[in-house]
Amino acid sequence: MGERVPGDFIDDARIEQTLRDTRRPDSGRVREVLAKAKTLCGLTIDEAAALMPVSDPALLGEMFDAANHVKNAIYGRRIVIFAPLYISNLCSNECLYCAFRVRNKEVRRRALTQEEIARETRILVEQGHKRILLVAGEAYPEQGFSYVLDSIRTIYSVKSGPGEIRRVNANIAPLTLDEFKQLKEVGIGTYQLFQETYHRDTYRRVHLAGRKVDYGWRVTAFDRAMQQGIDDVGIGVLFGLFSWNYEVLAMLQHIRHLEQEFGVGPHTISVPRIEPAVGSNMAEHPPAAVSDIDFRKIVAILRLTVPYTGIIMSTRETANLRRELFALGVSQISGGSRTNPGGYSEEGLQEDNEAQFSLGDQRSLDDVIQDVARLGLVPSFCTGCYRLGRTGKDFMDLAKPGEIRHHCDPNAFSTFTEYLQDYASPETKAVGDALIAQAIGEMEPDEARLVGGMVEKVRAGGRDVYC
Repeated sequence: MGERVPGDFIDDARIEQTLRDTRRPDSGRVREVLAKAKTLCGLTIDEAAALMPVSDPALLGEMFDAANHVKNAIYGRRIVIFAPLYISNLCSNECLYCAFRVRNKEVRRRALTQEEIARETRILVEQGHKRILLVAGEAYPEQGFSYVLDSIRTIYSVKSGPGEIRRVNANIAPLTLDEFKQLKEVGIGTYQLFQETYHRDTYRRVHLAGRKVDYGWRVTAFDRAMQQGIDDVGIGVLFGLFSWNYEVLAMLQHIRHLEQEFGVGPHTISVPRIEPAVGSNMAEHPPAAVSDIDFRKIVAILRLTVPYTGIIMSTRETANLRRELFALGVSQISGGSRTNPGGYSEEGLQEDNEAQFSLGDQRSLDDVIQDVARLGLVPSFCTGCYRLGRTGKDFMDLAKPGEIRHHCDPNAFSTFTEYLQDYASPETKAVGDALIAQAIGEMEPDEARLVGGMVEKVRAGGRDVYC
């Protein structure tokens, strides 16, 4: 028996056969799949594929209604809020779609000092953020990987008034086993990594230099992370490099691999589309551009297939599209984002010649929060599960029978109240307070007492109130 090839759990032949078998939509089959999905048990890869060719408006409407049903049943009103913090745009890879690619002379390179990282963090804290996603190009200053570890420690050390960052997640290059061990020890939340594309030929064509040319090294990064105890990982592809149908099925194969090997799949799925980037012709003209309607289908199919996994949407997308996709499955968003190192400083601007990609939603955090609340949704800054050990399999064991809502919902209201008390504009506070009052009035008595008690504790001066 031959030696296993890294990443052989991505089975191209199986994906291609599945797509051939499901290329013609069967309305009866589609409705059977949607009925199963509404039981909140998830879908097989073949069932997910059966939904992909749907184009009939009425059947699409049924699919989107089913996704909305699943989203509401599991996540209720809450939308988790975070901010990316780019600490550097140094990179050793040549990825044709990315502004950070090593040969791009149009980008001004910068790695923040620890003092600058502390300043950026303080600005985010004073906006009201509690969660940060640390992002770095795939090369580090002379300190090497310790630069990332020091940066995480710096972020956690910053306090300003009643505020602090309670959880740092990280989107950084694939690591060795020892490096993942160090990342775990420094208090990482979720380790996030995008394969970019699972299609091997496309992967070779768009990654021309650097460690990233090694498909197997990248696709097995989560295995190494989980082996070292990082049981919260965030998966994703960059839609627009290859056929979205293929990418979704390959990503689902990756998820099934993690479930089989480690008993739990990813905590989150990100769904970025290629956006224009300085110095990248490919980013301006994606090889397999994804239309808005297909993008809606991607989100809906993922929500129906892996119902308990969070779906993240960044500020790549416009405010209007982000609003629409809340109903189809998105459960986490960034707000007030900048994608260039130093972007939150007093200059406070997205510097295109330092940024990774262009933003579709450039609103402030307060504007985003007010908009979410006006939709009847509850912005959540909760980090309670991380600190109580409800991660990985323990989180899913609570999520699948519906028990996690008894923690997530109260914590969402508590952290939203913190934001309203400490950071919101008067208009946003009025909108938020009205939403909280209405929501509590609609709850069952026991839930209303719990949530109301936590909200009042925060209003009386308590902070970091969670269950």
